[in-house]
Parts: sequence; structure tokens; C-alpha cells
Amino acid sequence: MTIFKHTAVAAGLAMAAQGAAAQSIDEQINAGFASATGWFVNLIFMPFPGTSFPWIVAWLVVAATVFTIYFGFIQFRAAGHAIALVKGDYSDPDDAGEVSHFQALATALSGTVGLGNIAGVAVAIGIGGPGATFWMILAGLMGMASKFTECTLGVKYRNEFPDGHVSGGPMYYLKKGFAERGLPGGGFLAVMFSIFCILGALGGGNMFQSNQAHQALTGVLGEYPGFWTGIVFAVIVFVVIVGGLKSIASVTEKVVPFMAVIYVGTALIIILMNADMIGWAFGQIFAGAFTGLGVAGGMVGALIQGFKRAAFSNEAGVGSAAIAHSAVRTKEPITEGFVSLLEPFIDTVVICTMTALVIIITQQLMVDEATGLYMLNEAGTAIATVDGNSGVGLTAAAFGSAFSWFPTVLAIAVILFAFSTMISWSYYGLKAWTYLFGEGKGKELTFKIIFCLFVVIGASANLGPVIDFSDAAIFAMAVVNIIGLYFLMPIVKRELNSYMSRLQSGEIKKFTE
Repeated sequence: MTIFKHTAVAAGLAMAAQGAAAQSIDEQINAGFASATGWFVNLIFMPFPGTSFPWIVAWLVVAATVFTIYFGFIQFRAAGHAIALVKGDYSDPDDAGEVSHFQALATALSGTVGLGNIAGVAVAIGIGGPGATFWMILAGLMGMASKFTECTLGVKYRNEFPDGHVSGGPMYYLKKGFAERGLPGGGFLAVMFSIFCILGALGGGNMFQSNQAHQALTGVLGEYPGFWTGIVFAVIVFVVIVGGLKSIASVTEKVVPFMAVIYVGTALIIILMNADMIGWAFGQIFAGAFTGLGVAGGMVGALIQGFKRAAFSNEAGVGSAAIAHSAVRTKEPITEGFVSLLEPFIDTVVICTMTALVIIITQQLMVDEATGLYMLNEAGTAIATVDGNSGVGLTAAAFGSAFSWFPTVLAIAVILFAFSTMISWSYYGLKAWTYLFGEGKGKELTFKIIFCLFVVIGASANLGPVIDFSDAAIFAMAVVNIIGLYFLMPIVKRELNSYMSRLQSGEIKKFTE
């Protein structure tokens, strides 16, 4: 999931505001926080002049394009080998690391697959039209190359400790990689990345998730204090994360496939029930991607929304996934780069496309002939313009048109997405914390307790300005990370050429042979 697609998932915040009147002190605190940090949020999400396209999204998309070309479209050339690695065909249990290739992939996916796949896609289509799906898929495919680059470096420059645990991620490869190449500034970039990562983990990766989980529960159980949701979630999260990455991975490898089966399975059923409309739906996607189908749904609008949602959903280039992938058991860094290729494909190309097809096929949108804007459709009547506050509602309406009980399934999905995102981001924040303050069980426990306290705060508080700030912090990670990737990508190419030559010569063989 990505957690932090603040525009796409504003529905939850709006629901929170409607569900319970904020206390005056909360309003004062939030207003003060927004006033103090608004400049940072506006800077990160500032659009290019004359457009609604945030420069940070362009930063991510341009990087993905550069890496795709530089590595010769590696996401397509290495797909088969990536699947073999996930299956464990080349895995040696005696290699250094803490988790298998599959567990590392599941942990990283649990941090990206989430509300953005539910609400973000709906917003993209609602504002940019069906054509946004095409650009979303394209951005996801290119983002695979960014993940390949950062995750390879994450393993190559990780710290391996005598007790078997490892620490890796952008903060380590920025410092070590720059030093290896004789470049200045690596240490400074590493510190900046770590600070942004901690802020993002406590906000978007934590408080927002518990807040959304509470909103999902109140939608099913009725209104009750968010404090109690926070307490329950904090206890469950603590039980999982106190055991370290192995405990987190053992949970995510079960939760992530379960989430995927529930959500994608339901989508597939709806699509198959309307099999005669699949061709028409793809026709709408391609027509909207290259023609002015509606004012807001023209090619430019579709391109902006598609690229924006893909970037916000799969986190390619942000550097977060490199932290999880760094813990894999392998002696070949490039292998985890291959495995990480699958992450944007599953998150964006598969799951996001499923959501898009359901919305298009069920025809929950219509074009207002007077304005050309896409409108929410109810019994053939346009009832509201689609915006950031209608994403979850649009997806629920699309699925609910086929299954009246889907809102309950959606609530379960939101809770699972929130939980899996929290435990993944607890690990990301922890590794940034230990980079700044040092390794040790006491220091790790301190961060884990702080993280769980923020779970309770998130479920109870009015989070608008806090989430905006943490969203900005997470994308500030991408600014720092991608600067480093540009300077370090020759090292990745060297690793790639070495591995592929040894694989083709037969020096590298399947472990099962």
C-alpha cells in the first residue's frame, strides 16, 4: 500500500471528521502544526507551473525511465529468472541474511499494497478517465527498474552482524557507495534519508494506518472511541515487531497472499461475470489514454493521474523497499534486485489494473455532457464530481454493484492493509533509527515502544496536517535516494554483468541440482 497517497485516501480523513467532532484543543494543535510545516508540504508536492503535475512525481517517473534504458529493459529480460529466485530454485539456506526471497518480497509488498490500490485507482479513473489506467500500468512497468536498482544496492552495502541479523537500505549504500567511488556527501545524504524515513514511518506508515483501520471498524460496528482501536492494534503490532524481521516476515508471508486472494479474487469474479465487456473496457482504456475523452479525462489528464497514482502506490524510487529486501539470504546482491522487479508489477500492473477494470466494467462513472467531467453514477444519474474524497466510495460502489456484501469485505481489506503496512514500516523506521543512534536491543526496543504509542495516537487524533507532513517526508526520501541511485547505478551494472555472465556459463546453478 502505500499508505501515504494522501489525496487518494482523503476519504478516511473526511469520514473521521464527520464521525466525531474534533475537540478544540485538537483543532488548535493541528492548525499550529499545519502552519509550522505547510511550507515543507507545499514544497514537496508543488506542481509544475500551469499544471497539476507534482514535480516529485516527475522526479520518480524520470528516474524510472533512466534506469529502464540504462539497464536495457531489465524488468522484461529478467522476469523469468526473478520468478525462479522467488520459488527458491537458487536459494542456499546457509547464505547470510534473515529471510527468504519470498519473505523479503512479501514484507516489501505489505508496505506498498494497500489503500492506494483501492482508493487511489478510483481517484485516477474518476478524474483522469479510464485512460489513466494505461499510464498507470506504464509507470508501474518502468518503476520495476527503479526497484531493481535500489534493492541491489541495499543488499550489496548492508551490514551483516555476528548474530545473523542485518541492516541495510539507502542510508547504508549512500554512505558506503559514495565512499567507494570517492564521492563526497554520502554521509550527509544518509542522515537526511534516515530522518525523513523515521518521520514517514511514524506518520504515514503508522498513524494514518491506525486511523483508517478505526474508520473501517466504525463503519461495521458503529461509532466508538478510537482510543480502543489504537490500544488493540498497538498490542498486536508490538507482539509482531518485538520479534524482529523474522517475526514480521512470518506474518507478512501469510497476510499478503491472503489479502491478494480476497481482493483480486473478488475482482476476477466480477470481471469474469462480465466477460463480454472485457474487450470494451480495454477499448475505453486505450481510447482514453490517447484521445480527449472528456475535458478532465483527456490525454494529459489521464497521463497525470495515471503516473501520479502509480508513483504513490508502488513507492519505486522512494528507497523504503530496499530496507526490507536487504535482509534476504543471499551472497549475490543482484538476485534481490531481480526479485524486487516483481513488486511494482504485482502492486500496480496486477492489483491496480484489477480495480480499474471492475470500476470501468460496472460503469459506476459517467461523463457529464455539459462539463465533460466524470461523475459518480447512481441509477444512471450523476450525483457528484469525483475527487480525492470519493475514491473508497467509488471502489465500494463498483464492487457492491455485483456483491451487496462487499463493503464488509472492503472493511476487512482496509484493516489487513493497514496492519501489514504498519508492521512493515515499523521495520523501515527501526533501521533508520538504528542507523542514527546505533544498534542494540535497548535502542531497538525504545523505537518499537514509541512506534506503538503512535498507533494509539493515530487512531484517536485528527490527522490531516500530520499526514500531509509525513507524506511529504516519505517523498523527500525519494529526492535523497534517487540522487544516490544516479551516482551508484554503474556499480549495479557491474554486478549485473558479472552475474549474468556466470549464470550463462553455468557457474551459477540451481541449488536444488
